[in-house]
Amino acid sequence: MRTFLKQVGLNLAGGDKPSAGDYAELMKQVKERPDAQLLQTMLLRSMQQAVYSPDNIGHFGLAYEAYAHFTSPIRRYPDLLTHRAIKAILLGKKYEPKGIDLAALNTTVSNAARKQLAKDTAEGKQKQAKDLTIWDALGVHCSANERRADEASRDVEAWLKCYFIKDKLGEEFTGVVSGVTTFGIFVQLDALYVEGLVHITELGTDYFQYDDARHELRGERTGKRYQLTDRVTVQVSRVDLEARKIDLVLAGSSSAGETGVGKPKSAAAKALEAKPGKSRKSGVNTASRHEIDTGDNGAKPKRAKAPARAAKPAAKTSKKKR
Repeated sequence: MRTFLKQVGLNLAGGDKPSAGDYAELMKQVKERPDAQLLQTMLLRSMQQAVYSPDNIGHFGLAYEAYAHFTSPIRRYPDLLTHRAIKAILLGKKYEPKGIDLAALNTTVSNAARKQLAKDTAEGKQKQAKDLTIWDALGVHCSANERRADEASRDVEAWLKCYFIKDKLGEEFTGVVSGVTTFGIFVQLDALYVEGLVHITELGTDYFQYDDARHELRGERTGKRYQLTDRVTVQVSRVDLEARKIDLVLAGSSSAGETGVGKPKSAAAKALEAKPGKSRKSGVNTASRHEIDTGDNGAKPKRAKAPARAAKPAAKTSKKKR
């Protein structure tokens, strides 16, 4: 994240252990920028994902040394547990959940949580099995269920976005590059806040190298670069409701011409529309892209893997082509 911030003239203070104050100071600088939304998302993703636990370790994002989850009137299970504990204290008692089958609890943890557990174990901070309580088990259960619910919400949202834009094939939109991967760029459309993929094969005849630190694709021959926050004009080329995928092409490209409004479509293009699941240049599930597991508070998510062919250049002709 720091490498990327440097590219846009920003810096996060605090060294290896930035504080909430360091983030807050940077947020002040980001607030009025045109790319503020993207930068805020990156800052959020750089934080460790919040999890439920009986241990009071505070809340980094809110800069609270003491924190308890208490949301009303949503009444999620973590809230109910907190409510019951408070009611017991007011009665001079101590609440302890009982009658719960531990074997039936959800124990699925995110990759970020798994990495943190491994780190804690290596540093001797991980609790021993004999020290684990019903509260620890319920913390894991609630965290796993919350993540599952978030994934379901994102999946429905992705389907609705596809349904909304399916009748806009061939239309042009301006947007900002919101994600860069080895297999293409994700573009968020300005007017619609819908995101789609421009596959790397649609970026031109150059061979593009992916730079993870700079979040960019760079053409070997032309030097053409596609980076986060770049502005582009694209056309909607294909929508697949079942796969929750929206494919885009750069406006003015040969692919855009095949599906543009008022332009004749090739037989291949018509065949692809008839069989949306067989597209040879299909994008990546827009819902999956948000499942990048980097430790934000319920946002991200694993990034979907690139199609196998995207890892290698296409067969050579007289020129190097992708």
